Amino acid sequence: MRRLFPVTDETTARVPGGSAGGGGGGAADGGLVAGAAGVAGAAGGGAGAGFPGADLVDREWSLAELAVAYAYPRSGPGGRQPWLRANMVSTLDGAAQHDGRSQPISSTADMRIFGTLRALADVVIVGAETVRQEGYRPARARAEFAGARKAAGQEPAPAIAVVSASLDLDYGLPLFTSPAVPTLVLTGAAAAPDRIAAAEKAGASVVVAGDGVGVDPVRAVQALAELGHTRLLTEGGPRLLGQLVAAGVLDELCLTISPMLTAGDAQRIAGGPSVAVPKRFGLVSLLEEDGFLFGRYRRT
Repeated sequence: MRRLFPVTDETTARVPGGSAGGGGGGAADGGLVAGAAGVAGAAGGGAGAGFPGADLVDREWSLAELAVAYAYPRSGPGGRQPWLRANMVSTLDGAAQHDGRSQPISSTADMRIFGTLRALADVVIVGAETVRQEGYRPARARAEFAGARKAAGQEPAPAIAVVSASLDLDYGLPLFTSPAVPTLVLTGAAAAPDRIAAAEKAGASVVVAGDGVGVDPVRAVQALAELGHTRLLTEGGPRLLGQLVAAGVLDELCLTISPMLTAGDAQRIAGGPSVAVPKRFGLVSLLEEDGFLFGRYRRT
């Protein structure tokens, strides 16, 4: 994996003798874990491409380095505020799925980032249709992140929060029968009482986040924050992501561009009605491995 953007000390290629091509090889922000400053070697189109002796060798980043690269913003003077990021994958021609699933357009590196983003989050928000299509399972506790999660006051694994207006869910799935932490179900106040009762009987914690049948994205973020979940991650699907974009609650998008072409009529990463004015996001970082691009964008 190589870092292509931003152009910083970390991305500057090393030259013979151990000096950095851009002068100095230390971590500019002082917040990198041991070895992360060497994430460098970006070359090949990155900051070091024009330097003599540029390191063109890709290497596998450690999970600790990925955790630094994708860290949530630090809490401000008023305490930690909710921060909602999305993690999605798209082919070159804009398909978010192939045959109804995202796995065929993913990669090993994409799954490492997927796992890291989950390990950093308090809760993973997902639409009910995506739960059905992708065969969602509960997030697992990972030993590599156990210490960091404990220090951050987090549960051993993030909770999964399923967004569903109808509550037409299969409560026999492991997501409900054997989660590391109780699964949440987000729904509206007008949801059928018998279906709310069925969800609670299955061990799910029902969170009302809307006055009608459906879920209000703004209310959903607020309700999760009130439960102590401020590091929010959504994995879609497209309809849910479109609703979050339209409501203006998405702070960050982590987007994998898969070097594949699928044609067909697959959904884009976000669906639903278009917004009146396109939402502008700024590029924070760009990584590359085996032709896959891993971009991180924040709302400007």
